[in-house]
Amino acid sequence: MTRDTADDGDGGDANGTTEPSGGRGGGRGRAGCGNCGCGEPSPGVPEAGRDEQPSIFVPDEGEVPDDGAGAAADAAGAAERAATDGGVESASGGSDSTELDPDAYDPVDVFPGGDLDLREGADSCYKCTSCDTSCPVAEVDDEFPGPKFQGPEQWRLKRKDDHDIDESITSCSNCMRCDDACPSGVPLSQMHNEARGQFVERQMEKLSMEYVRNRILANYRTSASLASMFPRTASFAMNFGPARWAMEKVMGIPKERDFPEFATETFREWWKARGGAQVENPDKRVAYFHGCYSNYNTPEVGKAMVRVYEHFGYEVMVPPQKCSGTPMFANGMLKDARRHAETNVENLVEAIGEGADVIASCTSCSMSLRQEYPELFDLHGIEDLAEHTFEALEYLRIHEDLEGELDAAGGLDDERAFAYHAPCHARNQGLSRQAVETFRGVDGVRMEDVGDSCSGISGTYGWKEEKYEKSMEIGAEMFEHMEDAEGEVGMTECPTCAMQMEHGTGYEIEHPLQLLEDALGA
Repeated sequence: MTRDTADDGDGGDANGTTEPSGGRGGGRGRAGCGNCGCGEPSPGVPEAGRDEQPSIFVPDEGEVPDDGAGAAADAAGAAERAATDGGVESASGGSDSTELDPDAYDPVDVFPGGDLDLREGADSCYKCTSCDTSCPVAEVDDEFPGPKFQGPEQWRLKRKDDHDIDESITSCSNCMRCDDACPSGVPLSQMHNEARGQFVERQMEKLSMEYVRNRILANYRTSASLASMFPRTASFAMNFGPARWAMEKVMGIPKERDFPEFATETFREWWKARGGAQVENPDKRVAYFHGCYSNYNTPEVGKAMVRVYEHFGYEVMVPPQKCSGTPMFANGMLKDARRHAETNVENLVEAIGEGADVIASCTSCSMSLRQEYPELFDLHGIEDLAEHTFEALEYLRIHEDLEGELDAAGGLDDERAFAYHAPCHARNQGLSRQAVETFRGVDGVRMEDVGDSCSGISGTYGWKEEKYEKSMEIGAEMFEHMEDAEGEVGMTECPTCAMQMEHGTGYEIEHPLQLLEDALGA
């Protein structure tokens, strides 16, 4: 399909000529300079050319429809027709394109459609490279082409049937900072997720150790549920030196990483033993999406969430649920993610129907339910779920007088200082300052933001042997700022960021909900 772009402003007509005008350069085209009346073209002002012809889309050669004017137009008649790019005749027989049938000449048809039609988003990319300059992986990996290539450029390339997805898509960490950086609203992470899913589904060898390892990492919930049956034994075995050496050599999981310990009592086991909700309030209900990590590894975060919300009079529901899908998106396992999403959407939408909003204590989980689910899946009720999902601290800041409650509680008895890191997935939801703003006025609490750098682990990215050094290089700025901060306790809402913070500094890491529980005396 051939296109001629036009600019008929500044007094230009359909033939590309202009009348002389005052001002800089005396107008456009062949007009005189406007200063001396010499009639010569003004310096630096191009003559009228094809770019000043009327804009019109026409079919490629051999597809021009009969416009009723006759196939054998004489030379004089043909000369009167408006030209398009390369001198191709206009399909409408003139400069007026209103005779074209928009259904027959839709430019979207240039590319064959797919499961996700992202043409509009791709066309919004203005090559500004804001996404590339914000990408933490591109900053440390010279071979990674960056989000712009992985998003709109690769999307256009893969419209062609003979074009494979570039393998570099597996180096994207899914931090989604490119979404936040783009000034034009291009759905970059959506394009990355689709491309990564197609690469894994169609091009990755399913018997390769890389695929097996990524499948295990992506389905952490399965491994954690098995390990939680024998938590102490599993915690010891997973960190046993020879076992770690073997995992690196065979599976490519870096031996430098320490596996998180498994809780001797999961959050759901605690919830059941407790007898469920201790507050009944049909007017204030929340459905807690605890995620895998708060269930199997850090149930103290889930317990803090329940106690804080009950302090404010909420009835807490804990529906049946599976993994949010975040590690599956990052590894291109979209079929696995959809299976988990089907269960989550069904049960959480049911809770919404009972008057609850959905609360997540992990910012990656809330991001998944809010953004990635509706972008990638067409499940019934998915838009309602996205609309009713909130991060836990965010929800209280919206609906409760949190500042007043903290003032009334009187603060902490012993002064404590924290080095706070905002996860990338918190920033993408506009939550980068919420913990600092919540606690900055609390007596006994000193909260220092350690900057906007990425932690580098990005879920499973830093758990791959070939990515480990890059993940530590990305996180170096955060480590340095943490060590320069006054406190020696880190704070973040993301469990994998917490792993990286502890790994790089040795600091104890807390969740804002735990500090909120202490400050309120909940």
